[in-house]
Amino acid sequence: MRVEVLTDDPTRFAVGSVLHPEGQAQTLTVTWVQEDGPGLLVRFREIEDRNAADAYRERYLEVEVPRDVLPDGAYYWHEVIGARVTTTDGRDLGSVRDVFRAGGGEVFIVDGGAWGEVMVPAVSAVIREFTPADGRIVVDADGLGLDEEPPAPKPRGRRTSRALKAGRAAGDTPAPTDAIEAIEPAAAHSDVEAAPADADPA
Repeated sequence: MRVEVLTDDPTRFAVGSVLHPEGQAQTLTVTWVQEDGPGLLVRFREIEDRNAADAYRERYLEVEVPRDVLPDGAYYWHEVIGARVTTTDGRDLGSVRDVFRAGGGEVFIVDGGAWGEVMVPAVSAVIREFTPADGRIVVDADGLGLDEEPPAPKPRGRRTSRALKAGRAAGDTPAPTDAIEAIEPAAAHSDVEAAPADADPA
């Protein structure tokens, strides 16, 4: 199987290592491993053929690790998910729904607030307080480029041709289409540490 490696620990895929499909107790034992470009080719004892391997496509692999191996101030990804995110001036952005790695650092996907989905890079230029154990992350709104007010909700339904004609007659101009602003990915090394998983995804 070709595996994208997310862990910082290269021994996770050493021969004899035992991993688990995400959220499952099933074991997968590494019997052979070889570097393959940006990832690895891995053979597991419990997966005997291509058909069996196909069931694991696009899935995370996890490994059991003790909590105390992390340095102070570092958290596993699953410990960050669900944390409430607010700005330094008290605006609620929602909670962390997912975490992914970009450019060598982590990015938190935050949603559930009035600003919709917000990408928060895990760097100290943006994050002012990082205490996922307390369910709390405080960010700098200016660092994220957030507007003072959340975007207005889109009206539901379609305007009739009669309404469009009336608007044109009144001198209305069509509103510009919505634009999605991309937030720069995290710097080469995150200033805020988040380890890749509780049962580290491989």
